[in-house]
Amino acid sequence: MSYPNQNPYGPPQGQPQGPPQPQYGYPQQQPVQQPYAPFPGGPAGMPGIPVPTVMPGGVKAARVMLYVMSGLTVIGLGLVVFLLSTINKASKSEYVSSSSFESLQVGKGVLIAMIIGMVLWGAGAIVAASQFSKGGNGARVTAIVVCVVGILFSFVFMPFGLVYDVMCIISIVMVSKADGTAWFTRPRY
Repeated sequence: MSYPNQNPYGPPQGQPQGPPQPQYGYPQQQPVQQPYAPFPGGPAGMPGIPVPTVMPGGVKAARVMLYVMSGLTVIGLGLVVFLLSTINKASKSEYVSSSSFESLQVGKGVLIAMIIGMVLWGAGAIVAASQFSKGGNGARVTAIVVCVVGILFSFVFMPFGLVYDVMCIISIVMVSKADGTAWFTRPRY
């Protein structure tokens, strides 16, 4: 046959077939790959938001408010414990009737439940606030959950609970804003 190979699936005739093969004795080089793709403009792939290096002022304010609310909770805890001791002394008095003794026992149970709730909430607020500087998105979510629970429990102490409501709402807004989200989702190497 005088015709060259007319295989339609083969490489075209007269053109190079890919990169030249390395010569014998030369080491082959592996292609260089980056271990991680760079962020396209901001943390967690959000374009246009720069990576923060300093904690934003709103996040600092939310952290301070969580510390202040936990301090106020300790003061309120002292008042509830004092009230519990007063009720305990009154229930041991010999002038208490049986019906009022039962209501005093119910009151003691309610106060003990309040003490447990206040201790747990105060500890949660302190833990959430202490994780703001190094914590990730979990610290932000924990702070939001603690503030929502604080709003719900503040209705028990309504005249003073209004202060908690305002501080919790401001804290939720500050950690949920764009700069707060950028702080908590920033890359940590």
